Amino acid sequence: MRRIALRVAVVLAGLIGVFVVVALIRVAPIDVSALARRAPERSALMRQREHEAQRTGRAYQESRHWLPLEHMAKHLRDAVLVAEDARFFSHEGFDWDEIRHSAQKNLKERKVVRGGSTITQQLAKNLWLSTSQTPWRKFEEMILAVRLERALSKRRILELYLNTIEWGDGVYGADAAARHWFGVGAGSLDVGQAIRLAAVIINPRRYSPVDPNRRIENRIRIIASRLRRRGAITETEYRIALGLPPEAPTPGVDSTLFGPPPDTIPAPPYEEPAPSDSGPVPATEPPGPEPPLADSLQAPGAATAPSR
Repeated sequence: MRRIALRVAVVLAGLIGVFVVVALIRVAPIDVSALARRAPERSALMRQREHEAQRTGRAYQESRHWLPLEHMAKHLRDAVLVAEDARFFSHEGFDWDEIRHSAQKNLKERKVVRGGSTITQQLAKNLWLSTSQTPWRKFEEMILAVRLERALSKRRILELYLNTIEWGDGVYGADAAARHWFGVGAGSLDVGQAIRLAAVIINPRRYSPVDPNRRIENRIRIIASRLRRRGAITETEYRIALGLPPEAPTPGVDSTLFGPPPDTIPAPPYEEPAPSDSGPVPATEPPGPEPPLADSLQAPGAATAPSR
């Protein structure tokens, strides 16, 4: 048995080595550093979606508007970070804890139900790769993520991601998404709208931020809860985003002597149901406050790259 296991391990190591070499050769010509100076023309994902539409004879119209990061609503930046990559400003392209948790869940379910890709990895895939599941694509994604982290600031990576991410059929980038779904620019999104957009990133062509199904409603509650715990939104903003009634006013009496009138007794705190989502948003909410969310415009290295 040990010999068989050893042979299997050797074969797997050899295959991984081959995939890494193939990936290195395929991504070698890509100029990652050029993105520090200019915005990308079109992404590989945009071209893929256009070809898919042409093959099926479906009309395809592309909507995208470049918007500097500082002109996007802070609520949107925060919501996307919480939903997709809460440790974005502390990792170097990979979130090993998320990769481990994803691997454990996928093994338990015996299928891929949770991804562990960071924002940097997602950007690499969107810009230069495709959604095809080739044996070497994940290695290409990882190699490009490392190169992106070395060549660009975190601020620039987030800016590129938010301007190229798919947010609907033919809709790319935060500003186009905000205008398409809510009729406002990305700088004018309110908290609820920002959270809804972040919630559908897992599959923006399947899910709608204006007509969320049960799974997306669940993600909206989790994202809002995490933003509140991290101090990114207030209790009032949290309740408005979830459509909850406002907090009851504080009774104007000495509460040590009298109880509040029946009509001013505060409502019990809202309890989120146990989530069933499998994305980077956590499966359960930890008790107590979480560390403050890093400001995407004030993070280390944020001012090193131009916005275009």
